[in-house]
Amino acid sequence: EVQLVESGGGLVQTGGSLRLSCAASGFSFDDYAISWFRQAPGKEREGISCISSDGSTIYADSVKGRFSIASDNAKNTVYLQMNGLKAEDTAVYYCAAEIRSCTGGDYGMDYWGKGILVTVSS
Repeated sequence: EVQLVESGGGLVQTGGSLRLSCAASGFSFDDYAISWFRQAPGKEREGISCISSDGSTIYADSVKGRFSIASDNAKNTVYLQMNGLKAEDTAVYYCAAEIRSCTGGDYGMDYWGKGILVTVSS
């Protein structure tokens, strides 16, 4: 069974940090790009970062300079380090996988996690 399981969410104060993890199983992790998306209440889902199978990374303007993505292939896990958190970062965060390279669109994702809530106090 293919699984992507997010962890590390919770409540944090404005200006604080969290590290999200996305643990993958059931597919050839090393051949896939892993993305992070988020969806805030009343908003559409937003792609915020992606790391390709070759290690290349991309970031949305809304998070660049504050968030960083990294992978640990030995653990089949991708991390999202979130620093300088703002109230508008409050959302459910999802990780997703697509073959090889980041395409920038959620329609291209092969697998999705269930999401994890991040709440940033005002």
